[in-house]
Amino acid sequence: MHSPIAVIGGAGRTGTIITRRLAEEGHRVRVVSRHPERALLPPAVDTHPADVRYAHGLGPALSNCRAVVFTVEPGTADSGPHSPETTVYDGVRNVLAAAADGGQRPHIVLVSQIYVTRREHPMNAYGRLLDWRLRGEDEVRASGLPYTVLRPSWLTDNNAAGARVRLEQHDRGNGWVSRTSVAEACVQSLRLPAAAGTTFELYNEPGEEPTDWAPLFGRLVPDRVPAHPGPVR
Repeated sequence: MHSPIAVIGGAGRTGTIITRRLAEEGHRVRVVSRHPERALLPPAVDTHPADVRYAHGLGPALSNCRAVVFTVEPGTADSGPHSPETTVYDGVRNVLAAAADGGQRPHIVLVSQIYVTRREHPMNAYGRLLDWRLRGEDEVRASGLPYTVLRPSWLTDNNAAGARVRLEQHDRGNGWVSRTSVAEACVQSLRLPAAAGTTFELYNEPGEEPTDWAPLFGRLVPDRVPAHPGPVR
């Protein structure tokens, strides 16, 4: 049987949709969450209680996984366990270390957000949220593991902005995207080779939802990866 795909934050609002879609596709899914019992998950899904902020519990949760989807709420505190630094920077580093333990090379799918390169945006006042999101992305890109970084635009629970999907790069746009489209992008990123080694923003617009994601990923430019992220300024 195939090795599992771990969804970190798989009991959250977006993570639950990702988990269900992967299960529908016939994948073995392992939800890693602080409180996996709080989510309504498919019966065949395996669950592991673990917290990305603390490295000691992640090894067993990520053992033998062929892919890892990271979709964790960042928090907005200036410091401490509910800060972006702890959750989406230290948390990402902890996950990367555990995922690669023993020479494993899982595909990492990181769900980030738009505006991470716009540090002057008011959102960055909340615990330097954008700075630490970007630092987490940089750790993934420099990890040496296969990866895809998704930057969803403002999240919605429906297709209010439309069902068509638009992918962009360079973090210059604005718009809305449904959690369903984000989940589908994660699933397709693990299926289609063209998504590997890319970072992109994700938007909805009026029109039909895509039935073939290959052309969308095929227009993306692969990342130019630095040797390792520099210090936070």
